[in-house]
Amino acid sequence: MGRWSDRKWLNIPGPFYGAETDNCGTGRLHAPGLVLYEADYFTEYVYRQPRTAQELRQLADSADAEAFSGYGCDGDAHWTPATVRAWWRDRGRIREYLRSRRAAWETDDAKAGQGVAAAAEDCTAYLDGELASHLRVYLFWLEERRSPTELDRLPQL
Repeated sequence: MGRWSDRKWLNIPGPFYGAETDNCGTGRLHAPGLVLYEADYFTEYVYRQPRTAQELRQLADSADAEAFSGYGCDGDAHWTPATVRAWWRDRGRIREYLRSRRAAWETDDAKAGQGVAAAAEDCTAYLDGELASHLRVYLFWLEERRSPTELDRLPQL
């Protein structure tokens, strides 16, 4: 039920995203390796797209538990190769956001124990590591509407 126009700028490109979510902090309870919160309002966003059936179920459970029905799953209808590449060029903005919020998350983790500070570190490592290859596969999907085979050449970011 989430609307593309309301999605959080922090979402990683892909079919799933957090938009106008509540601030109850339930997303990480169901999908700790996929969902993070904005530091100020605890609204949810997808920092890693699901890669397995189990992760997909976890994200679906997060969306189901979200009181405002603020998750969307129509990202493939909106992302284009050009917008994915623009997002990639601007990813330093996310890294800076995560760094600037670390102290607030550590304070909250001391109270709530959800591990948001560690997840932010995981997100930063993902931005600097595996994400590039995952986005190249996603670009292929957007261009070809099929998963790549070993013989396919992946597009550049």
